[in-house]
Amino acid sequence: MDRTGKRKLVDFLMMNLGLIPFTIGIYFFKMPNGFSTGGVTGVSIMVGRLTDGRVTPGTMILILNILLLVIGYLILGREIAWKTAYCSLMYSGVTFMLERVFPMEQPLTDQPFMELIYAMLLTASGSALLFHSDASSGGTDIVALILKKYTHVPIGTALFITDALIAGSAFFVSGMKTGLYSVMGLFLKAFVVDGVLESVDLCKYFTIITSKPKEINDYILTELKRSATEIKATGAFTKEDRTMLLTVVRRMEAVRLRSAIREIDPGAFIVVTNTSEILGRGFRGI
Repeated sequence: MDRTGKRKLVDFLMMNLGLIPFTIGIYFFKMPNGFSTGGVTGVSIMVGRLTDGRVTPGTMILILNILLLVIGYLILGREIAWKTAYCSLMYSGVTFMLERVFPMEQPLTDQPFMELIYAMLLTASGSALLFHSDASSGGTDIVALILKKYTHVPIGTALFITDALIAGSAFFVSGMKTGLYSVMGLFLKAFVVDGVLESVDLCKYFTIITSKPKEINDYILTELKRSATEIKATGAFTKEDRTMLLTVVRRMEAVRLRSAIREIDPGAFIVVTNTSEILGRGFRGI
């Protein structure tokens, strides 16, 4: 399998892995408590409350996601990627089935704040994994893309406005307590998504100042299958000539690289920086 095929397989596995906590967080924690933190799920929960359960959230999620996918395809065309369509329909279908196989008539516990935390951690972690594979759960993401196309509002702003309006509606539909929890969840989700994304993509950026650049460079090239950039440098205090190597590796590779440098050149000076946005060959495409 070539590099492109492997990348597609990893993305597919990552999407399905992300859908698991995403669906669990929504069905077992958000829906029973009525937390409307935005998105199609928030609208569906409120519709379920307004109709006294005659229209279940799972049914409404499935209907709205299919409707938004059709509208999005007609308006945006190819901008609606197959990944988003797959994740949207898979998550909607699984939620619809769970309502029939494992109905949730009340929350799991009598601790709504704890359940809000679990709801946000699970759904935000799932969303981050979907974003990592260049996908999303659809829903209001499609609405945000449409708003961006016709109003030139940045997609992040459009998405936040859409979700904030839905979360704010919970005050009128579900009462003050649930409304406050919903707004809190909206802000909490943003921080968790960013945190998980940075953790998933975290790499180590090495700046190595050494007198043995060839040996270290050979290790990076042959053992880690990475590359490096060499820069000639002179010590400001010692005035000695040195070579500065710049390279980026994954977290597990960083442990091996530190050990190798310690053996090759114990006198090397190393600066290691965390970074989560690496674009280019060997990492993420531009």
